[in-house]
Amino acid sequence: MGKRLKKLKKIRLHHEGVQPLIGSAAVLALLGLIIYYVFSNYIPLYIFLAIALTVYLIMVNFFRCPIRIFDGETEGVVVAPADGKVVVVEEVEENEYLHGRCLMVSIFMSLFNVHANWIPVDGTVKMVKHQNGNFHRAWLPKASEENERSAIVITTPDGTDILVRQVAGAVARRIVTYAQEGEECYVDEHLGFIKFGSRVDLYLPIDSEVLVELNQKTTGNETVIAKLHSKYKQGEKTEA
Repeated sequence: MGKRLKKLKKIRLHHEGVQPLIGSAAVLALLGLIIYYVFSNYIPLYIFLAIALTVYLIMVNFFRCPIRIFDGETEGVVVAPADGKVVVVEEVEENEYLHGRCLMVSIFMSLFNVHANWIPVDGTVKMVKHQNGNFHRAWLPKASEENERSAIVITTPDGTDILVRQVAGAVARRIVTYAQEGEECYVDEHLGFIKFGSRVDLYLPIDSEVLVELNQKTTGNETVIAKLHSKYKQGEKTEA
């Protein structure tokens, strides 16, 4: 019982969910009153209440915001930016920002996952750019380049650029990005939030050591996605 209470204390609602949850509660309450006065028996009301409660609980679950602190050394480590499932691990040509071959790792977030996003590496925010686009299903390959998205480039302390891309899905209609250009950022901090079904793509240096596999489940700010080869360490080896 004590462990369960301790776990519950580490869970809170994200501030992005306050207005949607209050608004949804008001709408559902109004619809319930209308059904109550329109129908002569309670069966339609009971059915509505069952459906409304299920939908509302899914929304509450969606807007959960667990309090997580990464347990380990963050230097040279790429931490999962989101809860979900790994749907892509492959080499790609990234010509929009990094201009070269990269390792792409994509995490798909279902409606039942926490949709808060975390900063994956320590560093400095080099660029933040939002682009409007389509709303294809988030797990499709073309979603990364055609859907509405926000791109964040983070430069690690040793000068390595990491691209994080928040991608909207078929249901998602709003991407929120907290990172701002020029700011220092750290693992454990929130990167942003994507509302209702989406994915987060990571573009890493080609020589990174990827530690996750396809279909593996990830936990935001806990699962280690990859290890980077430090430019500083490479330079020391070359001089030696």
